[in-house]
Amino acid sequence: MSEECCGPDEPRGAATGRGGELAGDEDAHGVRSPWWRDAALLPAALSGALLLAGYAFEWSGLCLPALALQGAALLAGACTFVPGAVRRLRGGRLGVGLLMTIAAIGAVLLGHVGEAAALAFLFSLAEALEDRAMDRAKDGLRALLALIPDAVRVSRLGGVVTIPAADVREGDVLVVGAGERVATDGVVVAGRSSLDTSAVTGESIPAEAGPGDRVVAGSANGSATLRIEATADGRDNSLTRVVALVEQAHARKGERARLADRIARPLVPAVLAAAALVALFGVVVGDPWTWIERALVVLVAASPCALAIAVPVTVISAIGAASTFGVVITSGEAFERLGTIRVVALDKTGTLTRNEPAVVDVRPVAGVSRDDLLGWVSAVEATSAHPLAAAIAAAGPGAAPAADVVEEAGRGVTGRVGARHIRVGSARWLDPAGLRAAAESMAAQGMTVIVVEADGTLAGLIGVRDELRPESAETVRMLHAQGIDTVMLTGDNDRTARAIARQAGIADVRAEQLPADKADAIAALVASRPTAMVGDGINDAPALATATVGIAMGVRGSAAAIESADVAFTGHDLRLIPGALAHARRGRRIMTANIGLALAIIVVLFPLALSGALGLAGVVLVHELAEVVVILNGVRAARRPAAPREPAPAPEPEPART
Repeated sequence: MSEECCGPDEPRGAATGRGGELAGDEDAHGVRSPWWRDAALLPAALSGALLLAGYAFEWSGLCLPALALQGAALLAGACTFVPGAVRRLRGGRLGVGLLMTIAAIGAVLLGHVGEAAALAFLFSLAEALEDRAMDRAKDGLRALLALIPDAVRVSRLGGVVTIPAADVREGDVLVVGAGERVATDGVVVAGRSSLDTSAVTGESIPAEAGPGDRVVAGSANGSATLRIEATADGRDNSLTRVVALVEQAHARKGERARLADRIARPLVPAVLAAAALVALFGVVVGDPWTWIERALVVLVAASPCALAIAVPVTVISAIGAASTFGVVITSGEAFERLGTIRVVALDKTGTLTRNEPAVVDVRPVAGVSRDDLLGWVSAVEATSAHPLAAAIAAAGPGAAPAADVVEEAGRGVTGRVGARHIRVGSARWLDPAGLRAAAESMAAQGMTVIVVEADGTLAGLIGVRDELRPESAETVRMLHAQGIDTVMLTGDNDRTARAIARQAGIADVRAEQLPADKADAIAALVASRPTAMVGDGINDAPALATATVGIAMGVRGSAAAIESADVAFTGHDLRLIPGALAHARRGRRIMTANIGLALAIIVVLFPLALSGALGLAGVVLVHELAEVVVILNGVRAARRPAAPREPAPAPEPEPART
């Protein structure tokens, strides 16, 4: 039976990578059986059928067969919760199952076998549905684990051999054929194909993959064979870590879960005490049987099963669903906080931008061609380890390295290309002279300006910029449409930061921030409004840990960022952010509604039961139906929210009439 409702009973399996199993009624392929074939529902179904038959005989005037059938219905339903209630009682633990057991026994002793059977049937049905709902909420994890193949082909010295995926070790070279899935994280060493990562990262467009490209476990290969060198073991890769994080999420409960627990735990002994007092009152007033019956009704009316399950089924459903579209939420507490966010702070480099500097503007002087300018710079930068050197080399015509290259740290580099003496450096070191206005314009657009001299004469300017991600501006507009403010935090210079922020649509810019400065800025924002920090680098870790919710972009981000974060995205599409926030807000609304409904049922039923206005059968029916409603409402949190729409552009103002 349910842990949340009745306390822990028998240990249930949990997935711990390919070596573990998730609890649930599944076939050999890990697919959940339909509800009409679910063995866990069989006792409740049998109890219901026997109860219905018993009522039919009772209405026909055949009392003895009716009593026998109702008794059988009682036993079929009670076998699902009475043994567990007794075991927990022996261990000194009380639960709702104990309340139902006492109520059923009392009803039988008072001669109300039909009511006791109805209680056992409805309670066993509600608990079976709850267990199925909880297991269904974990189906996303089963689906993720199913993305890893059972066996893989590995290239060995003697040829290609097939081994279990769990036995793959770092450094093995996997042979992944067309249509096959990648068993673990790795780097392509041979072949070129497209990879579908939608099931892992939520990114729907297949990505091209060739030698040197990184791939993640669970990706589906396209139409060509790839050879991939494993960078992680088969049992410990990005996909199994995602599953482990989601499995651990329910252990850390959020504010609403703790509220429900604080109410439900003391309520069981309180209900027992209240029922005992009601029965004692009947003895005092001289009408014990009437008041003992009311005491049994009170036991059922005030039992907090719906309250105990109100939050967990919602949290598990929502977190499990989020993992299937690329959002890993590490705890129920983080999920609840995610739904409160009013400000999103974003790092610039690698989050809003691609973190891949590229040449975006080339301005040679008269008499110098674009290819000559790029060729000279590529030649002198060919052996440099500076990040901008790779961008220039990618844009250049592939010139041979220059001779007599001397690099002056923080200033630039010089060298000889053919007969020419070339100097390349920043505008602070080399004077852009007649192109000064152009250099300032390029810098105002967020470019790093490289000045090039040939034989002591200005040859031109090259602008390099880390380009904005194509979805960054759309993401910011979506957040603003949800009433969420945005802030940019970056260690880059103020001019570059503001240029990128203008393109993204962010007005609040904090530039030239050290890691400690970012953490202080987040602390100040958190003091006024719940704030999420989005980043992917080591320098973002203090801010991620300080934020109301830390969000790490991509499971391949720095380990420090991921470990400091409450939420991690398995993909890199920033539009996951507004989607995740909308998903969390919806989940919080469902949790609040569930708690309110569960409390309302107790508040309404208790006086009706105490006054005798409702008998045992009526209270049982209303109480168990309410629990089913709470479960079904919680399961709604598993639905992926509709993609947030961009706000419609403002209409053009009409021209003034003359």
